[in-house]
Amino acid sequence: MAGGKLSARQRMINLMYLVFIAMMAMNMSKEVLNAFGLMDTKFSISSTSINERNIEKLALLQQKGREQKADFALSAERGKIVRAKSETFSKYLEDAREFLIRQGKIEIDPKTNELEWGTMDNSSVVDENWFTGDNLSKESKSEFCGECVLSAFETYRNDIKGIFGTDTYFKPAMLEFDNRFATDDQINEEGAKVNWLKHNFQTYPLVATYTRLSSIINDVASTESSLLNLLLGNANEEAYGLDKNKAIVLADKSTFFAGEKFQGKVVIGQYAQVPPIKLNVQGQDIDLTEAIDDAGAARLNFNVGNVGEHIIEGVFTVMQKGKPLEIPITGNYVVVPRPDEASIAADKMNVVYRGLNNPLTISFAGVSDNKVTVSTDAKSSISKTSNGKYALVPKKGFVTNISATATLDDGSRVVSTKEFRIKDIPSPVGKISGKTGVVKLNKNDMISSKVLASFEDFVYDLKASVFSFDLTVSGKPSITVTSDRFNKDAVAAIRSAPKKSTVTIENIKVSVSGVALTFEAQPIIIKLTN
Repeated sequence: MAGGKLSARQRMINLMYLVFIAMMAMNMSKEVLNAFGLMDTKFSISSTSINERNIEKLALLQQKGREQKADFALSAERGKIVRAKSETFSKYLEDAREFLIRQGKIEIDPKTNELEWGTMDNSSVVDENWFTGDNLSKESKSEFCGECVLSAFETYRNDIKGIFGTDTYFKPAMLEFDNRFATDDQINEEGAKVNWLKHNFQTYPLVATYTRLSSIINDVASTESSLLNLLLGNANEEAYGLDKNKAIVLADKSTFFAGEKFQGKVVIGQYAQVPPIKLNVQGQDIDLTEAIDDAGAARLNFNVGNVGEHIIEGVFTVMQKGKPLEIPITGNYVVVPRPDEASIAADKMNVVYRGLNNPLTISFAGVSDNKVTVSTDAKSSISKTSNGKYALVPKKGFVTNISATATLDDGSRVVSTKEFRIKDIPSPVGKISGKTGVVKLNKNDMISSKVLASFEDFVYDLKASVFSFDLTVSGKPSITVTSDRFNKDAVAAIRSAPKKSTVTIENIKVSVSGVALTFEAQPIIIKLTN
């Protein structure tokens, strides 16, 4: 598919290639559509199961509201409203699904007794009912218009948040709820703001929209379940008593060298300032006058023992309601041998890439960062970015070596060296209208689009900028464009192209911010639809 005039034989080969790709896409689409059907079935089964449990939870909450009014009356009323609002929203989404199915004239497969998923590959049903040009359709069209659907989300979100108001007990749950049902404008790949409904549903096939709505219905049931769980635990004083807390061992460091003393603290969860009357650790009573600090934490100091994992056991005794209350102490720590090798690892993968700032984590177990020095050979440069973090920039060759030296507490030194392979950054992929490879577009959509590039499935998030490319309309000379948008010559060539011509965009030159290299992206083949 090179530029310039093509022979009749080459044009025939190109056409056969496009037909072959189209046939493969058709075969794949059936499998993908059926996969959506399987997902939808799983969502439905899950929603039914969760709803059955929610009914039981609400019944239990209502019972507690009658029997323990002081503690659960408000929670029972809140649970009742949560249930009602969730049912209303779920019913609307179910009706919206069925409306789209009716509009699309989707039948039930008599063999499977399920929707004919393989016929739901078109986006026109959703696009025509939810959108009008660049805007959402209005209520005059139907009760399931674009504005109606978005309004249903916003109403549900506001209703649920209104139930709990500013109650700090539910603040974490409300933050999670906000994230799950957010409908804020989205940023597309070109950096522009796009309406949430358009971003998530426009141009997607009907099967994807149907399954997405099923997923949201499942989210509603799961959210209701979480809120009912919280309401069942709300206002239950016994859940906050000291006997429900655990004494926690806080080691000064997670690992110790053989021969060192263990150093750390024991605290009683969020009630650490409760003064203990007795402390026993590893079978030994601890002198509280020396062990307890101003915050109510007990300092521990004992020999750590041999290499391996060790359990800390004991009892913290405090007073509650005039009686001694024993709180078990459980904890563990690990004793490791003194180090003789550094841990040097690439944060992204087992190789490093030429010309990039490759992040590395370099450390010695049990050795503080200020006692570790790092160097590399002449093939690369390395700089420290923060504690234990480094940036390696390979310049030449195919391997580079990193050396790390640790100074131990006794003054001795340990040196460790590791070799990394150097690889070139892979070629980016050309993109237009968010698509790669072989693309179908009409002339207007093509002309209004940018030619973009991206490093698909690459471990680094590189920002690619296209600064030139060649455009070839079938049977015409190629045109060089020095921008990421079509110039007037390219626009004229596209507009004058015969119906359903093939346009090739190749020699796509790309630059990357912060990288002193240029790249050539893989070409794009556009099949004009008009």
